[in-house]
Amino acid sequence: MTETGFHFAQPAWFWGLLALPPVAWWRWRSAAKAAAGPVHRYADAHLMPHLSGTRALATTERWGRFFGWSLLWLLLLTAMAGPRWGYTDVRLFQPGDNLVILLDVSRSMEVGDVAPSRLSRARQEIQDLIIQNRKLRLGLIAFASVPHVVAPVTEDSRTILLSLPALSTDLARLQGSRLLEALERARTLLDSLPQESARSLLLISDGDFDEAGLTERVRTLAGVGIRLHVLGVGSRDGGEVPGPRGTELIGVDGAPVRSALDEAQLQALAEAGGGLYRRADYRDDDTRDILDAAAVSRLPPQASDERTRVWHDRYYIPVLLLMALLLPRFRGRARGVTAAGERLERRSKA
Repeated sequence: MTETGFHFAQPAWFWGLLALPPVAWWRWRSAAKAAAGPVHRYADAHLMPHLSGTRALATTERWGRFFGWSLLWLLLLTAMAGPRWGYTDVRLFQPGDNLVILLDVSRSMEVGDVAPSRLSRARQEIQDLIIQNRKLRLGLIAFASVPHVVAPVTEDSRTILLSLPALSTDLARLQGSRLLEALERARTLLDSLPQESARSLLLISDGDFDEAGLTERVRTLAGVGIRLHVLGVGSRDGGEVPGPRGTELIGVDGAPVRSALDEAQLQALAEAGGGLYRRADYRDDDTRDILDAAAVSRLPPQASDERTRVWHDRYYIPVLLLMALLLPRFRGRARGVTAAGERLERRSKA
């Protein structure tokens, strides 16, 4: 076999051909027993079809059917064996720098204390990060009461870029801002990467969290090599949180709910995670600092050039041949059933 030539992925399926000799012997044995049956003592061979309603197959016809079904069996085994030829070179997913973005899409991100809103500013920050990025593989998780994986860690940042316009606070059926679950989901994504990979998180939020144990959890992640960087979105003065469909969001005290950037909590999270804290603005310095801090891989640059072969499977060719050979058999059976029905109908009328 040449490196690019025809071969089978699972050739062991051809052991199924060993079933054909026992079946052939059984058919020959059954035909011999039928020919020597006791019924032939009471009627001549040419009268048997009139007595039994069936006719005996000629030897050539009987074995012709056997070889026809054997061909179908061979095609089925060939498809299961996985014929393949030709391949595509694919670059291996090697250890490197990986960054999962945690985007807060809770209702407080609709506050307009930064124009046009906190969420719009956060989407702009992610877009700038993708445009400037040349080193990192990126992933994206949007979270509110529950996290949603928008994109796993990938080299194709275009998929994340295309999904940004669809990210809104309407993704969350239940309002809230639960960062702990988002951290767990992000760790699941990062744990699936090669162990030598550099793993980082980027939290983009206004810091409106009310969960116990956040700092301890972030410190635990930093202890296993997952650093947390933070981009704060909003202002210290804050603003009123809009409700759904333009209504006001009213608190339990009857007053409109207000939200301000909790910079102290976000800075504490970044410090516990061994990362950077930056406040989001329209300049490029904040995203550039995050990208530089996340690109901490100690691997040689040529490690990402290793490639593997993805073979082109052609199992569908024997499957199509099998279907083409089976189709006339079903059509013939349908005509036989129709003809039998017409004979019964004529007899009932007679």
